[in-house]
Amino acid sequence: MKTPHKTENDHITEARERLIEAALPHVVFDGWTAATLDAAIAESGVDGGLARLAFPRGGIDMALAFHHRADRALADELAAADITSLRIRERVTHCVRRRIELVAEHREAVRRGVALLALPIHAPEGARAIWQTADIIWTACGDTATDYNWYTKRMILGSVYSATVLYWLGDASPNFANTWAFLDRRIENVMSFEKSKAQLIDNPLVRAAMWGPMQVLGAIRAPGTR
Repeated sequence: MKTPHKTENDHITEARERLIEAALPHVVFDGWTAATLDAAIAESGVDGGLARLAFPRGGIDMALAFHHRADRALADELAAADITSLRIRERVTHCVRRRIELVAEHREAVRRGVALLALPIHAPEGARAIWQTADIIWTACGDTATDYNWYTKRMILGSVYSATVLYWLGDASPNFANTWAFLDRRIENVMSFEKSKAQLIDNPLVRAAMWGPMQVLGAIRAPGTR
């Protein structure tokens, strides 16, 4: 049987993976920069031209690729796992924790990526990356929302994930115990908010007062459900 012919995209995907692996030891010292990309090219043996196709903007593309790689690893892991026996809050907590654990050995690379994506010029892409992570988690947790809740869930979870990552980056406790306690508190806050929101919506007086805004919100649909 013939080996399937590799497309240009296949070669670029493979090059990205090899370059990221080669770059990680250098990110600790040089960050996600052109210097790190040059070092990765030299050590990985990837052709320089192919490397520029893989990461045309250099460091920022590498930082995003590193983030997306961990997202894919999380999605693959969750697809093979059975978390349906857990309560929703337990599922979300598990997923956020696993996402962080997947990059725990490269904490400095995460720190450098956070700093780079926090710059005003890159902040929109950083926000999209966090949104994607939140979407992967909610999808794995079985979220079926098709209205405005689809957006609010991802927005709130994105803020929880971001805050937990920032806490984790400065956590020196054994096995990051303080980080997981911090995560539990944030999830508890979110669940308390959702419970209060549901109680308000069920209140006849609130429903009457919010009829207009709720009509507007009711018209909002998740992507692909219109």
